[in-house]
Amino acid sequence: MSFLGATALFLVGIAAGIINTVVGSASLISYPTLLALGYEPVVANMTNSVGLVPGSVSGAIGYRRELRGMGPLLRVLMPASAAGGLAGALLLLVLPSSVFESVIPALILLACALVVAQPRLHATLRRRRRDGDDGIGAGFIVTVLLCALYGGYFGAAQGVILIALLAIFRSEGLQPLNATKNVLVGIVNGIAAVLFVAVGDVAWAPALVLAAGAAAGGQAGARVGRRLPPNVLRVAIVAVGLVVAVRMIVS
Repeated sequence: MSFLGATALFLVGIAAGIINTVVGSASLISYPTLLALGYEPVVANMTNSVGLVPGSVSGAIGYRRELRGMGPLLRVLMPASAAGGLAGALLLLVLPSSVFESVIPALILLACALVVAQPRLHATLRRRRRDGDDGIGAGFIVTVLLCALYGGYFGAAQGVILIALLAIFRSEGLQPLNATKNVLVGIVNGIAAVLFVAVGDVAWAPALVLAAGAAAGGQAGARVGRRLPPNVLRVAIVAVGLVVAVRMIVS
C-alpha cells in the first residue's frame, strides 16, 4: 500500500468512525475504498470489519453518558448480538460474498421506512403492550440477533437497521438508543474480527490504518451525534441509509 493510499484510507477511517457513531453505516465509504485499493471483496470485507472495531469502541466510550440506565437492556441484547455476529462471520467464511447482494438494498430501504414510521409504530406497540411489559420479548431479541448475523456477514447499514428496531420496541429516546446501538455494533464487529484474525484473510496494513482513523472519528462522532435533536438524527439515519441502498442497487 502506497503512502498516498494509506493517507486516503486514514482520512476515510476518520469519516467512517464519525458516520458509524452518529448513524451506523461506516462501510458505505470504508469497504469501497478497500476495493479501490485493489483488495478482493472477501479480504476487503474482513479487513473492513477488523479496521472498524476501534471506531465502534471509541464511539461507545464517547457516548457513555447516554448509556446510563441502559444496563438491563444491554445485558439481554449483548449475548444475542455476540451470537449473531459469530454466526454471520462464519457464513462469510463458507459462503460467497455475493449471496446477500440482491436482498441487502431491500433490507436497508425497509430499515429507512421503519425509522420514518418509528414514532407511530412505537405508539401502536405501546398501546398493545400489557402493563409491566418492558418490551424485551422473544421477537425483539430474535430480530436483534438476525441483525447481528447480517452485521457479522456484511455489515453495510447494520446500524441503520438496528437503531430502527431499538426505537420501535423501546421508549428511551434516540440518543440513549444510539449509544446502545454503538455498543451492540461494536460487539458484532469485535466478535467477527476475532474470528477473521484467527482463521480468515486480513490485510493488516490497511486494517491498522483504518483502525487508527476510525478510533479518532468515533470520538468526534460522539460529540457531533449527541448535539443532534432527535428529528435531525432521524433524518440523518434515513439519508445515509438511502445513499447506501441506492449505491448498492446501481453498482
